[in-house]
Amino acid sequence: MKRFRATGLVATALVLALTGVLAGSATAAEPKVAVATATVSVTHEQNDRVPEGATWTQHYFPSSDGSDVELHADVLLPEGLAKSAKVPVILSAGSYFGHSGQTAPEGWKQTGPSNRFQDFIEGTDLFKQGYAFVMVDTRGFGGSTGCLDAAGPGEQADVKAAIDWAARQPWSTGAVGMYGKSYDAITGLIGNNLNQDALKAVVAQEPIWDLYRNIRSNGVPRTTAVTVPSAYNTIASLPQLPDDDARYQANAKYEEKNPECLVANLFDYQIADPQSKYWRDRDYAQHAKGSDTPLFVTQGFLEWNTEPEAMQEYLANHKGPQRAWLGQWDHKRGNEVTVDGRLEMGRKGWFKETLSFYDQYLKGVKPTIAYPKVSIQDSTGTWRAQNEWPVIERSAVIRLRGGSYVDHGGEGKHAKSPGIFNWSQPLTQKTRITATPRIALNAKGNGNLMIKLYDVAPDGKAVMFDEQVSLVKPGRVAFDLKSTDWTLAAGHRIAVEIGTVPPRSGDWVDTPSQEMIKVKDVRLDLDLDNPADDVSTEGARSPYLDTYLSGYTSKLPIGRPTFIVPSARR
Repeated sequence: MKRFRATGLVATALVLALTGVLAGSATAAEPKVAVATATVSVTHEQNDRVPEGATWTQHYFPSSDGSDVELHADVLLPEGLAKSAKVPVILSAGSYFGHSGQTAPEGWKQTGPSNRFQDFIEGTDLFKQGYAFVMVDTRGFGGSTGCLDAAGPGEQADVKAAIDWAARQPWSTGAVGMYGKSYDAITGLIGNNLNQDALKAVVAQEPIWDLYRNIRSNGVPRTTAVTVPSAYNTIASLPQLPDDDARYQANAKYEEKNPECLVANLFDYQIADPQSKYWRDRDYAQHAKGSDTPLFVTQGFLEWNTEPEAMQEYLANHKGPQRAWLGQWDHKRGNEVTVDGRLEMGRKGWFKETLSFYDQYLKGVKPTIAYPKVSIQDSTGTWRAQNEWPVIERSAVIRLRGGSYVDHGGEGKHAKSPGIFNWSQPLTQKTRITATPRIALNAKGNGNLMIKLYDVAPDGKAVMFDEQVSLVKPGRVAFDLKSTDWTLAAGHRIAVEIGTVPPRSGDWVDTPSQEMIKVKDVRLDLDLDNPADDVSTEGARSPYLDTYLSGYTSKLPIGRPTFIVPSARR
């Protein structure tokens, strides 16, 4: 539901003037300055929303696309920084830095910089380490004007402007790094794709690698096609705080005066054509070709929000240094813990490794610890170190038996008709399925198709470990599944299910055609790795892995084998 601000600009200015917090209005009887300006800095002692050890200022600057969009930045500098001193900059840009709250009003009594990455600031002791932290509201959010643009060309121009602005400030060394998770991890990927000299490193936790593949799975929309634009419309419409300065308040009300921005954001997500300019502009994996900014990413293979789709393509297109934590978790930060204190990803040292990464590329400090380039937790819960991902020892082309199914979607007279199952022979050795499986087939009929891969034990206990859906029409259909890193024990089988999209199978909003779909010439491409070659590294089992196993394990009646999975070793 949209939330519009009821306080008018004139009334807000009057309140600010009366309370003495309008920019530059503090008097001798009021020693504390609650609201920063570009020239008046505020410390933690003056406003407890400012992190300890930092001073806060606010700034406005134009975007880089020649439009009239004005961007707002909250700047945190080390307290006591000498006037002539310069520090490298960690930049976050996106939707979540509004002063009243990240996704909804958070009950703040006074304005101040967002605490979205307070954990990062404290975990790295960022200001004592000699860094600035800058938070930029991209267009449509917080104190910035303009229509929100869902990581499209306008927001990409904002990221470019933010990097350039941060690099040329008098307190900046000119070296900029980006940091974020989810939305502001996407803007980090965008920053890498811009190939700006000032951007020296990007840390992106759980990003989206291609927005179309995340929102519309091969033509089948997810519920996020509606919920995501609605959520960001709400964020763009958040009421800000009474003591924010008049310029911030005016900019934050942009959507009230331009309600067409919110309407356009809702409708744009409904564009179905993957080749439309709207979606091509948001294919970050494609735009990563030839980019070389040092990149540190995290990705949960079991993600429910920002799934591992197009990750392999992005990393292959990116030519610069890469660091990664990959594993069996959902939408988490590298430092997050469960209520009982267990690390959500299972691996210690997120902030220490992140700071070392920034020190190396923003300060030129040689690392004192030889961190693995890629640290991976597979489905057994064990961690290994690699120089790259994926490591593929053998690529297998598996021919599957075709057949027919009804695209019933769990409804109508055919609701209980089965899909098509293929079963492998039992594996002769422990085998890892890695990288990005791909399916291709010839279809007859129109409707929806879902493919699932199962790890099946000798007793029929089966774990669904990969899935994907697609629209089908007569002719050749081919698409990627989600990237994975799943190890099957010797004696286990792979089962492949092809059929309709069942109800409550995820969050797809499919429209069952009730047609009979016939498939033939089915090909499954799998990339294999031999776990015997693993080099172990530090890390524990992620708590979410057991949650996933409990929710995605079922009993299947084992059928007659139709294919063989070759040995991972040639």
